[in-house]
Amino acid sequence: MSTPTPTRSPAGLPAPAGPGPVAQAAQSVLSARMPTLAVAALLVLTVGASVLLQPNFFSPYSLSASFATFLPVATIAAAQTIIVLGGGIDLSIGTIVTLASAVSVVLMDGDNSRLPLALAAGLATGAACGLVNGLVVAGLRLQPIVATFATSSVFGGLALLVLPQPGGTASPALTQVFGMVLALYVPIPAVLLLALWLAWRLLRRHRFGQYLYAVGGNADAAYTSAVPVSAVRVFSYVAGGTVAALAGIALLADSGAGDPTLGTELTLGSIAALVIGGTRLRGGSGGVGGALVGAIVLSLIQSLVFFAGVPTDAREFVYGCIIIAAIALAGLLTARSGAGRPASARGRGTTA
Repeated sequence: MSTPTPTRSPAGLPAPAGPGPVAQAAQSVLSARMPTLAVAALLVLTVGASVLLQPNFFSPYSLSASFATFLPVATIAAAQTIIVLGGGIDLSIGTIVTLASAVSVVLMDGDNSRLPLALAAGLATGAACGLVNGLVVAGLRLQPIVATFATSSVFGGLALLVLPQPGGTASPALTQVFGMVLALYVPIPAVLLLALWLAWRLLRRHRFGQYLYAVGGNADAAYTSAVPVSAVRVFSYVAGGTVAALAGIALLADSGAGDPTLGTELTLGSIAALVIGGTRLRGGSGGVGGALVGAIVLSLIQSLVFFAGVPTDAREFVYGCIIIAAIALAGLLTARSGAGRPASARGRGTTA
C-alpha cells in the first residue's frame, strides 16, 4: 500500500497547513459577532465615561431621566432599522414622528378621557404614512431615498397644519405613567424599551421577519423562492411608520407638549444609531437590538459633550467628530465581519 505524497506548492515546497477546525470555528464566531462586540464596547465606554463625569449616574432619578431621553431616540432607530433590513430607507421617518405626535396632542388636549382615542389616532397616522411610503416605493418602484425625501415634505407640512407651533397639552395620565419608577429603581421607559426589543424578537422569529432579511439580502433570490417581495417591502414601511408613531408618543409623554419641527434631526439620528448598532444600509443584515444600543450610545455621547464642559460654540463640532469616529468603527467592523463569513451565511442578521 503506497504512502500518499504530501501536497506541494508550485515552487516545490510543502503547502502551508490551513487553520484547524477549532481555529476556523473561532474565526467564524468572532467575525459573525464583530458588530455586536463593537457596539457593546462603545456602550461600556460611554457608560463608564458618564459615571466618571456624573457620579450620580446610577441614581433612580438620573436613570429615569436618562431612559426618558433614550426611549424616543431608540424607538425611531428601531423603526428605521425595520425598513433598512428590507432593503429600503426612510428619510421621512422624523416627520412621521412629529405628525403622529401632533395628531395625538391635539386630540388629547390635556384630557385623560381622550387618551385612548388620541393614542389610536397617533398610531393610525404612523401606519398610514408608512403605507403611503411603501406604496410609492414598492408600487411605483421609485428609489426609496428619493421617494421618502419627497414624502417627508408632505408629512412635515401636514404636521404644521395640525400643530402650527410647538404647544398643546399631553394627557396628565400619560406623563405621570411615563415618569413612574418600578421597584424604586426601574423606570417605566426602561420597561418599554425592553418590551420593544422583545416584540422585535417575536417579529424576527415570525415568517415576516425571515422574509424581511431575505428581501433585504437578495430581492431577486427571494422572488424566485416565492417570497412576496413587494408586499414585504410595503409591510416594512407600515411597521416602521407604526413604530415611529410610538416614538412620537414617547416624545409627547416626556415633554408634555408637541413640536412639529423635529423631523430632520430625528431622521439623521436614527440612521446613525442603526449603523453604529451593526445594521448595513444595503439591508439584509443587522437587527433592532443593535440599533437600540446604538441609540443609547448616541444619547450618552451627546450628554458627555455637555457634562465635559465643552464650550457651547464647539459642542456640535465635537459631537459630530465623535459620531463620525463611532460610525467609522462600527462600519469597519461590520464590513470585516461580512468579509470573514462564508457566502452562505452572509445576509443574515448579526445583531439581535
